[in-house]
Amino acid sequence: MTSKVTKGHLLATNGSNRLEQVLVTGVGAENTHFGVETPRIHTPLNDLPSRGLELVDLASSIGIDLMPWQKFALEHTHKVKPDGRWATPVNVITVARQNGKSFLQQIRILGGLFLWSEPLQIGSAHRLATSLEQFRALVSVIEQNDSLAKQVKRIRWAHGAEEIETIHGTRFIVKAGGSAARGVSRPSTLHLDELREMSDMESFASLRYTLMAAPNPLVMAYTNAGDSSSVVLNSFRERALAKIAGAEDEIGYFEWSAPTDEISVENAKWANPAMGITIHADNIRSVLNDPPDVVMTEVLCRWVVAINSAVDAAAWGNCLDKTADLDTEKQTWLAIDLSPDRKHASLIGAQKLGEESFVVKLLHTWSNDLQLDDKAIANELADYARKYPTQYVLYSRRTAGAVAARLAPAGIAIFDMDSDYPQSCDEMLSAINSGRLKHRGQSQLTEEILAAVQLRRGDGGWVIGRRASKSVVCGAVAVALVTHFATRQDNDLDIMVG
Repeated sequence: MTSKVTKGHLLATNGSNRLEQVLVTGVGAENTHFGVETPRIHTPLNDLPSRGLELVDLASSIGIDLMPWQKFALEHTHKVKPDGRWATPVNVITVARQNGKSFLQQIRILGGLFLWSEPLQIGSAHRLATSLEQFRALVSVIEQNDSLAKQVKRIRWAHGAEEIETIHGTRFIVKAGGSAARGVSRPSTLHLDELREMSDMESFASLRYTLMAAPNPLVMAYTNAGDSSSVVLNSFRERALAKIAGAEDEIGYFEWSAPTDEISVENAKWANPAMGITIHADNIRSVLNDPPDVVMTEVLCRWVVAINSAVDAAAWGNCLDKTADLDTEKQTWLAIDLSPDRKHASLIGAQKLGEESFVVKLLHTWSNDLQLDDKAIANELADYARKYPTQYVLYSRRTAGAVAARLAPAGIAIFDMDSDYPQSCDEMLSAINSGRLKHRGQSQLTEEILAAVQLRRGDGGWVIGRRASKSVVCGAVAVALVTHFATRQDNDLDIMVG
């Protein structure tokens, strides 16, 4: 295989059930698709010696031949400096599902327990069930190998506090996310599974800072691609890209991901280095017609704004019309929405373009790290209400009641949409899927639309919700509000009979 290095990227020129062990190589002679063994994106490599090769040997000693991509990951995440400390004390391995990253984590834990005398390792995932599944798989590997089993002092099974202790005094424990790791004394290595699920820095900090007193701490994170709510993963990726561009940082980042959004087996080989070994190309092909957002993250390892968003990205893209705009002479509906934490707000305007279609436009956004000033928002909103012939400013009492209360005394008509909101969400989705809604392709509005998810209400009903507390969907909520009026028939009848 030949390759080239460009700005820290290694580009190879050839091309959810958890995989517990990599014991079988080859998936049939008829398979002609093979995954790319080296990551498409990675931080700069170096010539320092690596202790990762000891882990490769450990796997071989218990009868497991690691795949080439796993050997690459172990080698480059365990480089050591001349003083013996880890060259990259934080490492992130990003790869599509079912490629063997779980066993990669297991062999690293075994190395800490049986090779390197690491006093304490912690395994954690955002969901406790994920950590427990990993623990069970790890115990299974140990029990199947007499040489390892003989060195185990005890295995403790306690929901959320599982533990393996060896006769050498080394330990591995399971801890749930959040604050569960507080009080743990000086772990040496922290394993974070499914890092994309960590949606706030507090959960990460409760684990990360337990390492501060460790002589040679190491963070190993394993994940596939995330979305806008993957706060911790996204921050690591940003650091990695900055390092690739020349910034000083001791992070190691290794990402197997498809280079484009094309949903195809050929594109998927970049994200699935196990293709042709443990994954048959036909298995990839069989899922390519699943929901696009899911395929993008799970199979192509590509970032999306939100997984299972309320609005289909392709349908929203089909509504693009850069010639459509608001007219200062036409009847207008404005809608204002504020985020629950009162740090963000969006103002949307809408007008009919004909009997069926209408245009929506993001007119203004507000943000404040502490809290928005409702008086300032009302004053600026009033300017738009006077610029356009506004029938109503639409709002919800729950989010924008304080703003609306300041508009009414100024003679600006307001309309409380709380009772009509669930219906307006359905109307928005219908207008988008049918192409009757038009937008100008504003990036901020697109981000907020695609960050919205469906929150179920009652028997079949739904409203727009946020995937995580940090997501901003004010623009999506406001679009739903204006859609209710922009899609109303003048005679209140959609179907004429007789």
